[in-house]
Amino acid sequence: MNLAHIIDPHPADHVALFSRGRPTTYGTLRDQVAHLRGGLAELGVGRGDRVALLCGNGRYFVDMYLATLGLGAVAVPLNPASPAPEIEHEIRSTTPAVVVVEPSAAHAWGQVDLGSHTCHVVATEDGAVPGATHSFDDLLQHSTAESVEVDDDALAVLVFTSGTAGMPKAAMLSHGNLLANIRQGLTARDVVRSDDVVYGVLPAFHIFGLNVVLGMTLHQGATLVMVQRFDPSTALDTIKDRAVTVVPGAPPMWVAFSVFDEAPADAFSGVRLALTGAAKMPEAATRRLQERFGLQVLEGYGLTEAAPIVTSTAGLPMKVGSVGKVLEGIEVRLVDDDGDDALRGDPGEVWVRGANVFHGYLDDPEATARVLTPDGWLRTGDVAVSDDDGYLYLVDRAKDLIIVSGFNVYPAEVEDVLAQHPDVAEVGVVGVPHPHSGEAVKAYVVLQPGATAHEDTLVSWCLDHLARYKCPAKVLFVDDLPRNLSGKLVRRSLV
Repeated sequence: MNLAHIIDPHPADHVALFSRGRPTTYGTLRDQVAHLRGGLAELGVGRGDRVALLCGNGRYFVDMYLATLGLGAVAVPLNPASPAPEIEHEIRSTTPAVVVVEPSAAHAWGQVDLGSHTCHVVATEDGAVPGATHSFDDLLQHSTAESVEVDDDALAVLVFTSGTAGMPKAAMLSHGNLLANIRQGLTARDVVRSDDVVYGVLPAFHIFGLNVVLGMTLHQGATLVMVQRFDPSTALDTIKDRAVTVVPGAPPMWVAFSVFDEAPADAFSGVRLALTGAAKMPEAATRRLQERFGLQVLEGYGLTEAAPIVTSTAGLPMKVGSVGKVLEGIEVRLVDDDGDDALRGDPGEVWVRGANVFHGYLDDPEATARVLTPDGWLRTGDVAVSDDDGYLYLVDRAKDLIIVSGFNVYPAEVEDVLAQHPDVAEVGVVGVPHPHSGEAVKAYVVLQPGATAHEDTLVSWCLDHLARYKCPAKVLFVDDLPRNLSGKLVRRSLV
């Protein structure tokens, strides 16, 4: 088996994706991927080697992702908008043999210090990336190479996630994990079909965009419209012009649509399936979308470590506020504080088991042991209740985790960056409600004696070291931070 085979069975003349307005058929996609396999092989890439992708949504990402998997190598999707320190940490953590860089990431890439690590650098466009040793077009000129067969347990991707165990780590997902979850997702009724056109704005470096949007679309032989940036007006134009039928999106996208006054009442008339996940969908927005457009946005639940889907409301009678029922092929327990199964209607931590559950965190056995039990259960840290019909409702989530526009942010990571500023003595970070992003990061800072740093100074400092969604939306200066008798920060007292 090999996950890259998902593009093999489909008609050669059927459009696989639109990228920057340019269509690519399945026949052309297969040909390009075969040539790129040859090009990567010429660079020495083989089984187990890693290829980092600093690319946004587009054909470069898709081609390189499938070519990497086809060689039995490991794809490492990274956020091209990340600042240099974050990219540097991720590259040093995963030691890729090749890094593919698009122009939007060129500036940050030029500031990355790889230390003693060496790798080939492939620019998606000629002359646009500092230190590039090859271009995408160079690799396309090589002779084709056949894909290889791998075991189900062979590592396919390393996806960075804050997960359930603290600082960002590379979650190890195998070919079997990813393919199993695509097939589990397809057990829900009314999901992606071969005649669908799917709106692809969810970033491919995020597991929702990578395996639900990209993976499931290509598996089904549907057409994916790849979009790099979201704007509600242009999004509605694209949905209409491309006759989009399936729209997956994180809650902030749907919130933006729900309050977009210029949108006509028939804006989603051609859409048969609207999906959301990655964070809690505001119920008020769900109701506004139903009232304004007659659109039912179906909520699901998942996490990177589960590849990612665990529950879905697709094909079920809608219950606003629920994330649906557990997919076929996945086991879920709700576990109380005593380690027993919670009674129906009582809250319990969500435990997940199935072929989709990841293999652990790269080079971090301790963090892996905290979330994976010896008998294969993934302890998510999320708390839910189940009703009499088997619908799941999330009531809490992993302790301290902040979810901004569907992306996980752990306070410790932001605190570490702020603490490095010379004017900062102490810092505590929490999540606070936000009408568009679900939550936002808020920092409480104690300054060094005599220091005069302003809010803008510290926010700019964070922007130089962290992805934008991780940076504080608000910084408050305080005289001291609440701590317990052992000196540990009491976050709940900060909100």
